[in-house]
This record gives sequence, C-alpha cells and structure tokens, in this order.
Amino acid sequence: MTKTLDYKKVLVGVSGGVDSSVCVDLLKKQGLEVEGVVIRFSPESDEAVEDARKVCEKLDIPFHIADAQADFNKYVVTPFCQNYVSGRTPNPCIVCNPHVKFATLIKKADELGIGYIATGHYAQTEKVGDICYVKKAVSTAKDQSYMLYRLPQEILQRLLLPIGSFEKPEIRDMAGRLELFTADKPDSQEICFIPDGDYGTFIKNLGYKTKYGWLMSPEGKRLRRHDGVHNFTIGQRKGLGVALGKPAFVKEITEKGDVLLGYAGEEFFTGVELSAPVYPAGYLEEGSAVTVKVRSASKGDGAKVIHSDSEKIILEFSQPVRAAAPGQSVVIYNGDYVIAGGFIEKAIK
Repeated sequence: MTKTLDYKKVLVGVSGGVDSSVCVDLLKKQGLEVEGVVIRFSPESDEAVEDARKVCEKLDIPFHIADAQADFNKYVVTPFCQNYVSGRTPNPCIVCNPHVKFATLIKKADELGIGYIATGHYAQTEKVGDICYVKKAVSTAKDQSYMLYRLPQEILQRLLLPIGSFEKPEIRDMAGRLELFTADKPDSQEICFIPDGDYGTFIKNLGYKTKYGWLMSPEGKRLRRHDGVHNFTIGQRKGLGVALGKPAFVKEITEKGDVLLGYAGEEFFTGVELSAPVYPAGYLEEGSAVTVKVRSASKGDGAKVIHSDSEKIILEFSQPVRAAAPGQSVVIYNGDYVIAGGFIEKAIK
C-alpha cells in the first residue's frame, strides 16, 4: 500500500559533508520536518555512513540508511569501466544522479511517506508553468547545475536545493556556528569510488580488458606502443610519454585502439553532436541562440542550435571551443535555466 505523501516533511540526502549538513539546518528553519538518509553506494561507504549519522544526531533529526550498491554497480561502475576501455570518457556523477542517488532518495521518501527530498548541491530549481527547471546556483564558482541536467520531472517537482542560494564561505560559516564537525571538512575532489584517481588500476583490477595500439604523431608516424586506451582521454596534454619538440594533445582514439596526437592549437572545434538528449520542456528551436557548458567548471560558451530531436542535438559554437571527450556531457542553457543536454558523440571540426 502506497503511503500518502506529507509535504510538510523533507528527506535530506546526508553525505557526511558540510553542504548536506547545513542543508538540514536551513530546511528546519523553513519550518519543515526534516529527516536524513545516507546512501550506501559501496562497502567503502562506511566512513560516510558514520559521519552522516553523527550529523543527524547533532542536528536532532531521524536517521535512515538506504542501500544502493546493486544499482550503483549496474548504472555507474560497470558502464564507467566499459566506456573507458572503449576509449570514451564518462562522467559517472551525471549518470548516478538520476539512476541511483536521486532515484534512491525518492524511493526512500515514498516508503516513509515524505513529500520532499533535498540535497546539498549548489543549484536551484524553479517552476515555470507545469515545468520544473534546474537553474544555476548563486555561486558561479560552485554551480553544479551541469551535474543535474538529466534529472526527470518526477524528481525535480519534489526536489529542494537550499544550498544553491549561498556562496561556499557562507555555508562553512553556518556550519561553524552550528558547531558541526563538517565545518572544515575538505570538499571531495575525485570520483567517489576511485578516491586515489587511478582509473587504470581500478579498471584492470575488475578484470576489464582494454584496447592496445600505437601512439601516433600528428604526421601519422608510429611513436610507441601504449599500455591501454583507458589511460588516455581526448584533449589530454600531460603524461603522453613522448617528446615532439612542441606541446601536443590527444586528438582521437580510434576504434582499433590507436591514440592519435595533435599539436597544441588544433584542439578547438566549431561544433558538436550530442546523443541521448533530454529536454524538460520539448525540443529546441533550430536556429535559436543558447549558452552551453562543455564541462562543469566552464563559464559558458555561445552556440546556435542546428538540429534538435529525440535522437540527437547538433550545435554550432559562436567561437571555437576546446574539445571535450566523447562520453562527456554538454548542457544547454537559456540564461540560468537548463533547457537541454546530451552526451558528446563527436566534435565537429
């Protein structure tokens, strides 16, 4: 039997970090009844679980644990490894958010009869008519709207993001005043399931077979055999292990496993084709001017919509943009509002 949802209550995804900790307090001050849940993604999540428990005890709210290990392996870890060994560069957080993190939050909220969910992301939501949009955070430096672009309406309509109205120093100050041990806790930097950043070893330890081939000069000369395509990503400039007399970068990873280099200055592209597009409110008008983020930390680039349907989006940049790797996302904005996005299939020279 489905429980009736109580919209005076909110379930906060508590990670044991400073942002989700302050999120709890902000929502309590709004008069909502707050409960906390930590999601167990892997056996290595134990420290986060204990930190989240301490936060909930300190802030005097009910504490829950939700297990998402099976879904995390299915939707995040396995595709991540498969993409890397095929020469693509995935962003696991973008896939995790709709399929695992927020899906688990909604499922747990439904079990508890809680109407709203919330997280400590630096982003905002705003309802325009019947459509709820992801919107950029007040903090340009910390904005995470790029990471949330694939969230569906059934999640966005119930999502609260109070942290998106503040700058990071303000959040740390609030945590300090609350005497939370998370006040000075460092922000997480690497992919959560590969904390040391060594993707190659992680993938190899799971038994995935990678493609091997040649590192090729811009002129097409074989330079050396490389030790697997998972060690390279489009646009990479460091750790190439060759000296060409001038700066070089990874230009292309071929189907058979060769890594083609280009000289610095050649890594700019005039457009991009995106696959698996999502739209909160329908296809984009062809010929319309938009702003795009090719990577999360990007300030944004101007672009024109060339094509938009259920299969793909084609964009033409106003100015050449430094290449991002196939498998990464491009997120499309109208002002501060996310209006579409998709995965890079290929860059257009």
